[in-house]
Amino acid sequence: MDAHDFSDVQVEQFRKEGYLVVPSFFGPDVLDRVDTTIRQLTDEALRSEDRSKFLELEPESLEDCPVVRRIYNPYDVHETFHQLANTPQLVDCVQSLIGPNINLQHSKMNMKPPEVGSVVEWHQDLAYFPHTNDDLVTLLIYLDDATQENGCLRVLPRNHTHFFDHHGADGYFAGMITEDLESQRFGQPVALEGPAGSVIFMHCMTPHSSHTNRSSKPRRTLIFEYRAADSFPIQCVGASGAVDADRQIRGKPARFARCTGPPPYIPRLDTGYQSLYELQTHSKKRLADTNTSRVPGEIAACEDEIGEL
Repeated sequence: MDAHDFSDVQVEQFRKEGYLVVPSFFGPDVLDRVDTTIRQLTDEALRSEDRSKFLELEPESLEDCPVVRRIYNPYDVHETFHQLANTPQLVDCVQSLIGPNINLQHSKMNMKPPEVGSVVEWHQDLAYFPHTNDDLVTLLIYLDDATQENGCLRVLPRNHTHFFDHHGADGYFAGMITEDLESQRFGQPVALEGPAGSVIFMHCMTPHSSHTNRSSKPRRTLIFEYRAADSFPIQCVGASGAVDADRQIRGKPARFARCTGPPPYIPRLDTGYQSLYELQTHSKKRLADTNTSRVPGEIAACEDEIGEL
C-alpha cells in the first residue's frame, strides 16, 4: 500500500459502515514469510506435550491427523508477527482511526482449514473484552484468497454503535449474538471477499461471523486487535483475549482511562472457556436443548450440524 494513512473519505466510510477493506495490502514476500513461520510454529506445537498452550485443534480430523483451528497469541510467540503488527504503514492506518497512542490488545490466528474449518457465529468483539471506551479496531489479514465458498468474513454494516444481546435465556454469556440477525431486520449481511494480503479494518462492535469452510482451499486469517492507549480493559473472556497493557505499538502510555462511548457490556459467565469456538458450541447446544431461543447462524438452518461443530 502506497499511502501511509487513510484519507478523510476512508475514515468517514469506517465511521459510517463499521469496517473498511484494503485489498492486497501485503505482497507475496510478506505472505511467504508468514506461511513459513506458521508451518514452523504448528509443527513444533504438534510435537509438544502441552500443545494446548499454543494452539487449538478442530473437533474433526482429516485422515486421522489433527487439524489446527487456531493459534494463540502469535504476536507474543514469534518475531515475524511482532514485526508485522508494527509495520509502519499498517500502524499509520490504525492511527487514522483511533489516534497516535496505540497498544495491541491481543492477537490470534484462525486457520479455517479446508473441509473442516469451523463456523463462527455472529458476535461483537467488544462483548468479549469490555473496555472503558470503544476506540479499538480489529485488523483481519487474509493469508489466503478468501471467498464465500471457503468462509470469508461476513459483517453487518452500520450496527457498531450499540450492543446486541449475547446472553441466553438462562442469563449467561453465550459468546454469540442471540438476536436474529439473519432475518435482515438489522440490514443485509455483507460477505467480505478478498485476495491474499488484504486487510479488513473493523470496528470492535461491528457484528461479524463466518460460515464453515467446506471447500478444498484454506482461509487463514491473522487477527490483531489494537486499542487506544487510554482504552483500558475491564474484563476478558477466554485465554485468547488476554490483555497485556505493556504492548505499546506507538506513542505514549496513558496515565488515565478515558470513559466514553456506549456503556461497557459486561458478560455474565457460568464457567471458563479456552476459546470462542468452545463457548459458542456449548451455547448452541444449550439453546437447542432449552428450546427457548432461536439458535442463530447456520444452526438455525441446519440443526444437524450441531454435533459436527
